[in-house]
Amino acid sequence: MRATCWTGINSVEVLDVPEPRILNPRDAIVKVTSTAICGSDLHLYDGYVPAMRKGDILGHEFMGEVVETGPGVSNLNIGDRVVVPFPIACGACNACERGLTSVCENSNPNAGAAEKLWGHSPCGIFGYSHLVGGYPGGQAEYVRVPFADVGPFRVDGDLPDERVLFLTDIFPTGWMGAEMCEISPGDVVAVWGAGPVGQFAIASARLLGAEQVIAIDQIPERLRMAAATAGATDVVNYAETPVLEALSELTGGRGPDACIDAVGLEARAASPLHAYDRVKQAARMETERPHALREAILACRSGGVVSVIGVYGGFMDKFPVGAFMNRSLRLRTGQTHVHRYLRPLMDRIENGDIDPSFVITHTLPLDDAPTGYEMFKHKRDECIKVVLKP
Repeated sequence: MRATCWTGINSVEVLDVPEPRILNPRDAIVKVTSTAICGSDLHLYDGYVPAMRKGDILGHEFMGEVVETGPGVSNLNIGDRVVVPFPIACGACNACERGLTSVCENSNPNAGAAEKLWGHSPCGIFGYSHLVGGYPGGQAEYVRVPFADVGPFRVDGDLPDERVLFLTDIFPTGWMGAEMCEISPGDVVAVWGAGPVGQFAIASARLLGAEQVIAIDQIPERLRMAAATAGATDVVNYAETPVLEALSELTGGRGPDACIDAVGLEARAASPLHAYDRVKQAARMETERPHALREAILACRSGGVVSVIGVYGGFMDKFPVGAFMNRSLRLRTGQTHVHRYLRPLMDRIENGDIDPSFVITHTLPLDDAPTGYEMFKHKRDECIKVVLKP
């Protein structure tokens, strides 16, 4: 079969690889009909996530048709159309029983390696390095799905792939980011990053009742989409306007009630500190460029919430712990517990509350994945989200 493989820093190739097979009774094989390139994939592409190996199959946003199941999978039938959450969850451990599927205690076979970096291991993740299991990803023609009696979510009816594909990751991620803000009617929410996850965080904040949602980015087409489609009431181009000053002015000097960091470890900024972070990150002296998180903490009103859904990998410098502690801020974080949001967000889609396909700007054949990665990374041709078709 054909699959998008990591072949080195800033290098992916679509190669012929062996088709997956059932390895455990709770496995299923899914024939992929749509998959996507995620902003988190760029962290792998750029070499900032450790434990990648040449030939690893990428991709954690995918859906398709069930073509084979193991004897332990009774909830799926051959031919079922499913979306597959990016966190791999067993459904039975302490974390899964609490609905915290992204920290499943049983799905990462390489938990020891993750524990050395993070203290405890998160779940296994499709196509996201051997640190979280080394599972082959979904930018391929077929995928083996472990714990298939827990993960895949059946899509009934005739909704096109494009409207449900993002249930795998970025729609629930944006929703959880907004949900963690504990939004009350009339609240002001600021969102750093108007990429696909940021777009869904903006839309989710509005759906959850925020009165004012401020999008922060420097890419004009992203800011246009945030205002025109996602529901942002205000936009701030950080390349043109100092963010802290703009947010102070927009909120009467108080600051947003909640701030969402939808950027993560490769943040950019129009400041000397950005150059400092780039040098330290390039020299592997720090793993993050945390400018967005620093700024969110400084901007948030006292007693407010800072919600972090942008991916971070290790350690950061110059964390403003004084501002965080002295102003009674609450920091909410996490990889997304996708499973808990699948039914509620599908209901939102079916009811017409939101059409998640609005973020798609480019659809390419799977064999054009290298072009998609380069286009997405460098924001060429006003690229915001790439969907690949095997």
